[in-house]
Amino acid sequence: MSSLVQRCQLPKNLATVTQIGEEVAPRDVGLSAAQVEEIWKAVTAFFATGVHPALQICLRRRGRIFLHRALGYARGNAPQDPPDAPKILCTVSTPFTIFSASKAVTAMVVHLLDQHRLIHLDDPVCEYIPEFARHGKEWITIRHVLAHRAGIPTLPPEAMSLDNLEHPEKVVEILCDLKPVWPPGRVVAYHAITGGFVLAEVVRRVTGTDIRTYLTHTIREPLGFRWMNYGVREADVGKVAHNAFTGPPPLPPLSTLLHKAIGSDVRTATEISNDPRFLRAIVPAGNIVTTAEELSRFFQLLLNGGELDGVRIFDRRTVRRATLEQSNWEIDLSFGLPLRYSLGFMLGADYVSLYGPDTRQAFGHLGFTNIVGWADPERQIAGAILNSGKPLLCPEIYYAWNIMRAIAKHCPKETGQSLKPARRSRPEPQSAGQSARRRKSVSRR
Repeated sequence: MSSLVQRCQLPKNLATVTQIGEEVAPRDVGLSAAQVEEIWKAVTAFFATGVHPALQICLRRRGRIFLHRALGYARGNAPQDPPDAPKILCTVSTPFTIFSASKAVTAMVVHLLDQHRLIHLDDPVCEYIPEFARHGKEWITIRHVLAHRAGIPTLPPEAMSLDNLEHPEKVVEILCDLKPVWPPGRVVAYHAITGGFVLAEVVRRVTGTDIRTYLTHTIREPLGFRWMNYGVREADVGKVAHNAFTGPPPLPPLSTLLHKAIGSDVRTATEISNDPRFLRAIVPAGNIVTTAEELSRFFQLLLNGGELDGVRIFDRRTVRRATLEQSNWEIDLSFGLPLRYSLGFMLGADYVSLYGPDTRQAFGHLGFTNIVGWADPERQIAGAILNSGKPLLCPEIYYAWNIMRAIAKHCPKETGQSLKPARRSRPEPQSAGQSARRRKSVSRR
């Protein structure tokens, strides 16, 4: 098996492929130099596994960046690249595709519509997309989609064809014709791609513009983000870090589950992600392009309760609602594993957690693969780890989790810091009639 594992070539001295961005002194954020060094050691140990050609990390504490670094090559050092391929160093400014971590951004766009009284989370999707009601989907609400309870987790292969991505109306038609696997609300089953397209079409029907434009006007421009958008302009395609298939050969059952969720195998999905048509398209659940600094800044916005650098984007109650627990260790039938979800985020836990031990109040999202953006209110951490290697599952995943463990261990909790209660029961859904009356009682923007 070891001879079949795809790895990148590593330099003898990692310092030759390391760039350090602006960082405050550890003491300025309540840490010691030794604590930050231990976190960095965990990062370099992960990179040294050779399954990621490039890696970025940006960690904020108390709103200030204390670790902002890049490792490796953005292009030219994938296992499939020829030895003489031009190698382009990864910098702290190199943009990456963050795959499923895009769902956190898409979710907050939808929550912003709710904040502006343009939708209600308990409205049926078909109130905005009437043709979505086919095959019994008239009972699926926006809340169901955000919480992975809509019952439509599987994507037909043709939906993600590169030609269709350039014609989003074709993707919407495919989704409207889907037959639910389960009744809405009954089970949790991760919607890898489907939910994003549904939510984006709701945004388009309500605002009259696509979700990319709406994100730009409401969040990107007010906060001055350079990237943080669905795909990139044609002129920027060549600047995005090139993704590489790495690790061991994908094997069932994981390879089968992934194929059902995204409509293709791992190798094909990786190749598609590098195609200019994918990078120009809008894939709401999977093609936000950004940097670790920007993604951690987005989570700092949420950690602050919706305000950043004097600009308020979200009401504090909107952030609370978005990060409130909706499922507590229910078995996710897409993964076959128990997970905690809110309305758009993957939540932390006391023991076995995506964000390290004792991180119950943490919220964020993973991306394919070993990509993560998150916030931990108790530690006042907002962070992002991006990479370009795409191993499905290999022993090296331990080193990815070890980074999160090191961050949780070496960044102590801040007394009295909390964004939300640890638990709260799910709000009582409103009927469609109640939702309609609410919308009629307020003015639309």
